[in-house]
Amino acid sequence: MVIMDSTNDVDVLIVGGGIAGLSLAAELAGSCRVALVEAEPSLAYHTSARSAQQLIPSYGPAPVRELTRRTLTRLADAADDDGRRLAWPSRFMLVGTRAQVAAEAHAGMDALSPEEARKVAPVLREGAFEAAALDNDSWRTDAPALLAHLEARARSGGVAIHVGSPIHTAQRVGEGWLVGAGAEGFHATNVVNAAGAWADDVAILFGVERLGLQPFRRTAALVSLAEPLAAETPMVAAADDTWYFRPDAAGALVSPSESEPSRAEDAIPRPGHIERTLELIRAVADLPVTGIVRAWTGLRTSPADGLPVLGFDPEAPGFFWLAGQGGYGFQTSFALAEDAAGQLLSGHDALRSGVHPVSETERALDPHRLSVRR
Repeated sequence: MVIMDSTNDVDVLIVGGGIAGLSLAAELAGSCRVALVEAEPSLAYHTSARSAQQLIPSYGPAPVRELTRRTLTRLADAADDDGRRLAWPSRFMLVGTRAQVAAEAHAGMDALSPEEARKVAPVLREGAFEAAALDNDSWRTDAPALLAHLEARARSGGVAIHVGSPIHTAQRVGEGWLVGAGAEGFHATNVVNAAGAWADDVAILFGVERLGLQPFRRTAALVSLAEPLAAETPMVAAADDTWYFRPDAAGALVSPSESEPSRAEDAIPRPGHIERTLELIRAVADLPVTGIVRAWTGLRTSPADGLPVLGFDPEAPGFFWLAGQGGYGFQTSFALAEDAAGQLLSGHDALRSGVHPVSETERALDPHRLSVRR
């Protein structure tokens, strides 16, 4: 039996300390009483600490592209306390057969011949691919610095952050929720489910029906190189979605770009997966790998329609979903937090009555669209 040391009264209790939860905590800071609880011993322990850190505005369905555009507008001017930029322009390239590139290239990408592509990324092998497409508008972010920036904003605005505090009890009481997390107790008007791969599990703890959010594996590794890649080398991805690589301080980041269904877990790489990926990359690019520095697997979680979930649960008052971002977590983070904060501060009744108007994007992300419960 867990004994709670105290009960804290808050307006918003955020469950999950990844990019989604931290972005919302920073956005709400100073506007109301907020607490964030994270089950793991540190923030951003799972997927948010395992990001490829590439932000591609042409990537994803229309609502995601709109969220990305808004997020990049804010990230473009963001810096940490030492003045270091949190994001910067960094190009993205697809390579493959003509049919593969035509099928996967996003609107706004420039078609390149193999010769033109090799001028942009000389590491690519001559004769190894038929076509390429280049995104000149994509960005990179320093994920650890961004997460630290958000945590600092949240704490300075009065947000109480509790790590090592898994939810163990939850009950609807009056106009709010009575929640036990670790050794702490909370009485919260609203609970935000930002638990990533565990979002459906958290919903069940609150007696809320799940939305059918499915985690998918994505493995990556940092590898050392005999010769460093030029700093301006873009992120290069196979158009058939079998690998990608980009420059990194360690040498290069590489990934098999898999999307394999998984249960919610602390995922680890499959044996030999990175080695097989490097063989595929070497067939297209002269990547002089000398060793694997570190490998990991993250979980990209999304519902069946591939869109994030944002909004109050249609059947559970005061229960708010901020989940299902899939591979778009960092590139949609600021915009999703802004919209979530607006809805939470307005309240469920104001949203449903039309007093607080919502955008077309917000309507597209409303959890009511999902049919698991119907």
